[in-house]
Amino acid sequence: MIQVCSRCSTRWNVRDRQRAWCPHCNGVLWAPLTPEQEAELQSTLPGPAAGPSPSGQAPPRLGPGYRWIAVRPGPPPPLPHRPRPLGPTPRYPVIPRWTLMGGPIQAVAQPNSGERAAPSQRTLEKVLGGTIAALGVAALVHVLIYVLMIVNRTRLLHPLIAGGAVWLGRLSGLVAIAAVVGCAVVLTRWLLARRAAAFARARLAETRPAWAVWAGCLVPVVNLAWAPVFVMELAGREDRLARLRRPIVVWWVVWAASTAAAVLATATSRADGAQGIANNIVATTVAYLLGLAAVVTAARVVEGFERRSMGRPAHHWVVVADGGDAGPAPRSQDGQDGKGGKAGAAGKDGAATSAPPAAGPGTALEPDGREPAA
Repeated sequence: MIQVCSRCSTRWNVRDRQRAWCPHCNGVLWAPLTPEQEAELQSTLPGPAAGPSPSGQAPPRLGPGYRWIAVRPGPPPPLPHRPRPLGPTPRYPVIPRWTLMGGPIQAVAQPNSGERAAPSQRTLEKVLGGTIAALGVAALVHVLIYVLMIVNRTRLLHPLIAGGAVWLGRLSGLVAIAAVVGCAVVLTRWLLARRAAAFARARLAETRPAWAVWAGCLVPVVNLAWAPVFVMELAGREDRLARLRRPIVVWWVVWAASTAAAVLATATSRADGAQGIANNIVATTVAYLLGLAAVVTAARVVEGFERRSMGRPAHHWVVVADGGDAGPAPRSQDGQDGKGGKAGAAGKDGAATSAPPAAGPGTALEPDGREPAA
């Protein structure tokens, strides 16, 4: 099927599919010609001879503006792959310094009246770990007391065992309560310092006074409604709300369930009779387990805020010519200085470690001295 362009007069073999636009000049294509119209067109259009054909007969002459286009048989070739646009050129307010400065640069803390002293990472880990351990031990002790009550139904217990179990339960409960209160105080300090730092970086005033944050995080039942709101505000200020919304909601739900279980255990603590005491022990055990789950989910939320960017390169090789003065060698992670003429490899956190000497100019070696694989 042949179609002729009305603008450039190019004849196109469109095979069995009629087209509307010329691929060459984007002009309108005429309707396909019948064999009779094609023969009449060839006979009426004068033009220079195109040379003898392989069969010995001269091909039909084409008029001015007409040309033959060779088309391979079969389906049309696939369209060329167009690269995706790269987007705008990135701009940096300062010169990037990506693991090329040796050891990690310790930024000098500038005194800021708006920022508060935050608990260290080590302190948070110790407090959260101690609270989890205290709640777990308290739950285990109450499970042991429940087992002893089952045994006491058929046989008498020694007075020391019975008294020791009672006092051990009370002691573990007091330790668990103290651990939970201490954990709440440390997490409130961390929240206040984190909010102050976030608002100070944005050069904005804190929207919540300190007394409101303390009251909203430490007053029972009230903290159930306000503490997650404060954490949501902090996540939104640090642009982490999309990633931390689910952990915060999970922590909120578990914390509400643990509060309800604690209220139930407290309400049934004055029950009389063996069955009432056993029911209270079960409720107390469930409350301790839910409280443990609440602390674990709170630790997940804190970890989400404290987690740093991942995906950094494990090593960064710097090529140094053999025999040249490489200047001061970078300091390794263990505090030892490297030697000159060695290739430094930046560690996971940007700290540089020394590598074997280079085999030649412009050659980097593996940590064991072998040449890198091709």
